[in-house]
Amino acid sequence: MSRKKQKAYAKAGVDVDLGNAVKSGIQALVKSTHGPQVLAKIGGFGGLFRPDFKGMKEPVLVSSVDGVGTKLKVAFALDRHDTVGQDLVNHCINDIAVTGAQPLFFLDYIAAGELNPMVFRSLLKGFAKACKAGNCALIGGETAQMPGMYQSGEYDLAGTIVGVVDRAKMLDGSRVKPGDKLIGLASNGLHTNGYSLARQVLFETMGLKPSSKLPELKLSVGEELLRVHKNYQPLMASLPTGVLHAAAHITGGGLLDNLPRVLPNGCQANIRKGSWTVPAIFRIIESGGSIDSTEMFQVFNMGIGMVLIVGASKADEIAKLTRGKIIGEIAKSSGPDPVILV
Repeated sequence: MSRKKQKAYAKAGVDVDLGNAVKSGIQALVKSTHGPQVLAKIGGFGGLFRPDFKGMKEPVLVSSVDGVGTKLKVAFALDRHDTVGQDLVNHCINDIAVTGAQPLFFLDYIAAGELNPMVFRSLLKGFAKACKAGNCALIGGETAQMPGMYQSGEYDLAGTIVGVVDRAKMLDGSRVKPGDKLIGLASNGLHTNGYSLARQVLFETMGLKPSSKLPELKLSVGEELLRVHKNYQPLMASLPTGVLHAAAHITGGGLLDNLPRVLPNGCQANIRKGSWTVPAIFRIIESGGSIDSTEMFQVFNMGIGMVLIVGASKADEIAKLTRGKIIGEIAKSSGPDPVILV
């Protein structure tokens, strides 16, 4: 009876045996991200993590959840799936890094109409590579087969991360004051935001293909769009204690919508647009889609993936340590707009 039910389920589009077979081969891959804090093997109902909070007076857990968005459409077109796994982990790590947190563990969610073992393994390789590089344990996840929900060959990803920060060292924007400097850390392209607009402009309006080559780009258009989202947390953690007043991960909403999230009342951020070189891919999108410059700064990161806010006396030192650019300063509010492009 059990075997007949499994066959009927497979005919309906959910192959339980295939799912078990695929997941049985990931133990070694996932274990490469584990330290002594991880207590459970992959495949249980929950991941077990025993944290070590030695040296912290008041540890605070920090969590975040996110996806990769329509960047997945580019991965489907190129049939390349390891980079979007790295994107997801790094994006999540950066989202908690802006509070001063260090990552502890990560869990993934993969949903597809039909499970492709090769694609599944590529995604897990990406997760594991980024988790290992970010000193973050990959302790579990969920793989859902949902026939009829997704187009053939497509899938969706989501990830959850948990980290920790000592409350006394937590970044919440309260130390930001007029006179502080903004240090921009270079992005690696679009990272994981703005792809719906980018794909429309590049592939529909301009008629390009993922394989198209443009003289301004070193890679094909598709490869350019699949550049891996940077993880800034190790660099931020290496800075002298107390030097950061705040940090903003520049994701959806760009510089215009993300910087205000860490600004206290009465402060505005003045950004000098000419203080860094905007990567060519953004100029191509802006020109090809006849997009207003201000909107570009609200949709894309424009070459700045993370903004650090530091005291003026430390700005040159931190810019040198991070290889960043001083892109502006904090001033007293002069109007309703919290971010001014000058």
